[in-house]
Amino acid sequence: MVPVIALVGRPNVGKSTLFNRLTKSRDALVAEIAGLTRDRKYGEGKVGDHPFIVIDTGGISGQEEGIDEAMASQSFQAIQEADIVFFMVDVGAGVTPGDRMIAEHLRRNGKQAYLVANKIDGKNPDVVLGEFFEMGMGDPLPIAAAHNRGVTALIEYVLDDLHGVEPEPESDSEDDDWNFVWTDDDEEAESEEVVHEELDVKGIKIAVVGRPNVGKSTLVNRFLGEDRVVVYDEAGTTRDSVYIPYERHGREYTLIDTAGVRRRKNISEAAEKFSIIKTLQAIQDCHVCILVLDARTGIVEQDLHMLSFVLNAGRALVIAINKWDGMDADEKQRVKDELDRRFDFLTFADQHFISALHGTGVGHLYESVESAYESAMAKWQTNMLTRILEDAVASHQPPMIRSRRPKLRYAHQGGSNPPLLVIHGNLVSELGDDYKRYLANTFRRVLDIKGTPVRIEFRQGDNPYSEKQKEVRHRSKRRAEAVERTANIRRTKQQKGRKGRSN
Repeated sequence: MVPVIALVGRPNVGKSTLFNRLTKSRDALVAEIAGLTRDRKYGEGKVGDHPFIVIDTGGISGQEEGIDEAMASQSFQAIQEADIVFFMVDVGAGVTPGDRMIAEHLRRNGKQAYLVANKIDGKNPDVVLGEFFEMGMGDPLPIAAAHNRGVTALIEYVLDDLHGVEPEPESDSEDDDWNFVWTDDDEEAESEEVVHEELDVKGIKIAVVGRPNVGKSTLVNRFLGEDRVVVYDEAGTTRDSVYIPYERHGREYTLIDTAGVRRRKNISEAAEKFSIIKTLQAIQDCHVCILVLDARTGIVEQDLHMLSFVLNAGRALVIAINKWDGMDADEKQRVKDELDRRFDFLTFADQHFISALHGTGVGHLYESVESAYESAMAKWQTNMLTRILEDAVASHQPPMIRSRRPKLRYAHQGGSNPPLLVIHGNLVSELGDDYKRYLANTFRRVLDIKGTPVRIEFRQGDNPYSEKQKEVRHRSKRRAEAVERTANIRRTKQQKGRKGRSN
């Protein structure tokens, strides 16, 4: 079994920094802001032949209220899931009441825990580590996660201990089970020894996106049937993109809970800017986007901005209008009229009126997600696409351009997610937008494409006979010139003959 390691501790002790070091990634957001991490985040790493899974968690202070209480619940759940716990402390802050509370919780649960003393750089370990022995968690293991020092020694020591392998002593001391080696080569050594592996993301990747506080995390928890991510009645609860693989009815999915995207003028914190970047990256990485709207507030400009980014990325789309429960008939009709008016161009995207909190209509989202995914990843043969193109042209020919009618010769598929159809012909670069939309709608109808935009690329090839025709015209011109010269010579001779006879 692959061991699962949970990183727990007070806020801002360096858990996310260590997570990125162990997984050789930048998946976890890192900033000098307490409580930046809120949801459990999973990653994979490997040292030698020993793979492991790491769980990054939010900070536990022992005095949680409001959203901090939900964050602490996520951390305690990670402890239950883990085989090994890295209990991280900040040597600069010393032992705090929050550290003592976490240590007591770990002892009660009987978890195999290691006390990891972070931020040891610039300090004398013999001086600053002494007070941590009183916690009864064994010898503190010193590291400097920000500078990538001691991290390889830490993970090797723990995995060797787990697999029953005696670590090779690095000094002559027989009493030291832990030897912290502080050299400038640590970072280079770790980059060679720790191999990062991407988290096993399988099946249909579904990104749940939208404005803050529209119910994205509630919908994710409803999909999963558990409180997997933090939900709180406060805008900006989710700060990072969380990838969650799971299985439903024998089919694999990966849900991506994303941070809400606000208008640019309302963004001031650097951490929120990075959260938005993570959201936009998740849209690029997914197969299907579920755009969550708030039925109570209606459609606002930021919803249209999010929709624009999804469409520009070419991702399949499902629209979920959340918080539908409890609205009267007039309010519901007002929302439907607004959707018809502002989303009239989204004829391909399914709309679902749901309540993520109570689960109403959530199950039907899977039908639209799977249909959109199959359309986005479909493959079509060139001869079938060409026949559809010929039938479309026969039914409605392209308009004349400078007294010439464009010729559309054949079509083939150029890519998937989104479907890309390439049409070859002449004068295609001058086709009007109306006719291009007509072709796109024809392909969508005949191929039964649902839930995903269709992109058509027109390619105008060079005339294969242009050079030959040029050469023919040049030869004809030279032949005509030669004939003219011959005729001129003949006429000159005739004129000279007539003049001689007259004399």
